[in-house]
Amino acid sequence: MVLVHGVIVAHYDKNDCAAEEYAMLTLLDSGYARQEEIACAFSCSARSIRRYSQRFELGGLPALGRIRGRPTEVAPKKTDERGKTILCMKERGFSNRGIAQRLGLAENAVRKRLRRLGWKPQPDACLPFSTKSDQPIPLATVDSSLNAFESSGADTAIAENAEMHKRLTGSFDVDPLDRSLDRLLAAMGRLEDATPVFARTENLHGAGVLLAIPALVGSGLLSVARKIYGSLGPAFYGLRTTLVTSVLLALLRIPRPETLKEHSPGDLGRIVGLDRIPEVKTLRRKLARLAAMKRSRELGLELARLRIAERGRTLGFLYIDGHVRAYHGKRVIPKAYVTRKRIAGPATTDYWINDQKGDPIFVVTAEANAAMTRMLVPILQEVRNLVGTNRRLTVVFDRGGWSPKLFKSILAMHFDILTYRKGRFRHVAEKRFVLRKARLEGRRVEYLLHDQAVRFLKGKLRLRQVTRLTETKHQTAVMTSRWDLRDIVVAYRMFERWRQENFFKYMRQEFLIDALVDYDADPDDPNRLIPNPARKIVDKELRNSRARYAKLQEKYGSTALDYLEGRTTTLRTFTAAEKQIHRELREAAEEIAKLIERQKSLPVRIPLAEAPGAEKAMKLSTERKHLTNVLKMVAYQIEGSLVELLRPHYARTEDEGRTLIQAALRSSASIEPSDKELCVTLAPLSSPHRSKAIALVCDTLNKTETTFPGTNLRLRFAVFEHEI
Repeated sequence: MVLVHGVIVAHYDKNDCAAEEYAMLTLLDSGYARQEEIACAFSCSARSIRRYSQRFELGGLPALGRIRGRPTEVAPKKTDERGKTILCMKERGFSNRGIAQRLGLAENAVRKRLRRLGWKPQPDACLPFSTKSDQPIPLATVDSSLNAFESSGADTAIAENAEMHKRLTGSFDVDPLDRSLDRLLAAMGRLEDATPVFARTENLHGAGVLLAIPALVGSGLLSVARKIYGSLGPAFYGLRTTLVTSVLLALLRIPRPETLKEHSPGDLGRIVGLDRIPEVKTLRRKLARLAAMKRSRELGLELARLRIAERGRTLGFLYIDGHVRAYHGKRVIPKAYVTRKRIAGPATTDYWINDQKGDPIFVVTAEANAAMTRMLVPILQEVRNLVGTNRRLTVVFDRGGWSPKLFKSILAMHFDILTYRKGRFRHVAEKRFVLRKARLEGRRVEYLLHDQAVRFLKGKLRLRQVTRLTETKHQTAVMTSRWDLRDIVVAYRMFERWRQENFFKYMRQEFLIDALVDYDADPDDPNRLIPNPARKIVDKELRNSRARYAKLQEKYGSTALDYLEGRTTTLRTFTAAEKQIHRELREAAEEIAKLIERQKSLPVRIPLAEAPGAEKAMKLSTERKHLTNVLKMVAYQIEGSLVELLRPHYARTEDEGRTLIQAALRSSASIEPSDKELCVTLAPLSSPHRSKAIALVCDTLNKTETTFPGTNLRLRFAVFEHEI
């Protein structure tokens, strides 16, 4: 008998196995005990109880109490609802980990359930890049080629098997899902980069990212990288594969190698024509090898040159601003002010240059958090080299670059400036503001503005000040050297600087540009000038002394006022208090004078080598971070190119264009390779009008006649049509 709190719950014969198992399930379902407690009481395992529960769900009471041991005849198993769900998701292309995350199971449990259900991947009937009339190349032919490598030498073998190599489109592997021979050739040093070989696949999750290939090829990244880096040497994952993989992963919102652990490498590999995508260690090693060449800056500038040649019309205004990346490690690195956190801490600064639409052109990593006033001239020198000597551009930046002396240098480089005025200035009377209205870039804008000329550097620098009056009566002064623009255009271009701030926010959230790419650090430059720590201490003491002097002055005035108004009883009391305060004021004034003399004797900046603790000063390695920034910038530009293709076909492109492109890139798609084409058919999107818009974008991409990098296959895109 089974009793709970003295109440009989079940009773059965000890030889009745079915009744005993049913009693266990009754206790479990009623919540009287946990699996472990029941297993301990009945001298069995928790796994046995789970098996009893599964049998009971499938067959009821008759399924309980079977004879112990392996049955001689296995009855056909019935597939429960969860099993059907797992099979359905697996057939749709989900990975085991993806299924486990969606159903709340362990990945190992999904794998075992699939094994019990007898699931097997669908084999490909024929070689993807051969026509239907072609016969698969027999394995003996491939074996003969390997024997030729071993006997007569690799070069002779390749020459003798050139025809077969041509039929296989650059690959010796018959099965696109098993690239063992190509990996062997790479290990032997005879393969520089694996040729993409696509398998016929239906409903492959994330295959919509192939929409980005025409824009990726058009960006010039692959050709420029080939010219700059040359090759990564013999490898299965070569330069082309590494760059294509990095950009496509960023577009799939897998912005760092460590995130690859959450995705199926086989499914991602099918997207780029490989049996599996490079995994975490491999991709990190490839990026480290590229970073070791120290040519990422050259890569970024060459891509910027191509971008400027393509979109020169959008370069009338250049937005320049620094993005601070906070550092949370244990190394001692220079500090920077993180605006969004309102605190100074260890950080590095990247300066981004964007066109007037807010799209990035190139990025520069500052040396040890150099201020914008020190970085503007080197950046503009690079811009001048890119755009030529004859074109005059307007540089837009915030108050961090305020310096009239710097403005004079910028104007001498044949650039115009547009920035906010920093510090105090004489406010304009409200009656002098004029309401200005205009339609700029399709938007109606109106401001209360006042226009005037101002001078700096003792009259040597003459600039134009356009002041805006807000609804809260706040006045914002904008400084520029452009006298030919209307005042409302000057104000509009200055306030559109927020496009760059929105770009930083988007890149931080979507592409993780703040993420730490590697943990390498280099010793800081000992000759780099830093603020003098000793002078900082003196400055702090001087501020405290001046504050104390101001308080003594207030106390002196309060004492005198008390005497005049009769709150002090006698003249003797007032005189004694006055003498005491006067003596303290004299001592405070002498202390201030000494501190000022000491401050003048100390240099404002000193070399890092002379500062205490200089041997611990480090700077984060910037090469790999700069390389990943360039690749993510290319990914952002690709998204922007697709948004521009979408604009004529989708009314709400300005508000949700990037969201729609993201959904299309991350959608499922079917891949159908042939001898000359690679057909990619995207699954329908969330609504018919969105699917129609993406279908029109596909038609535009088809007209580019783009071939997939590394193959001669023309890409053909379409969206699956179905009746609603």
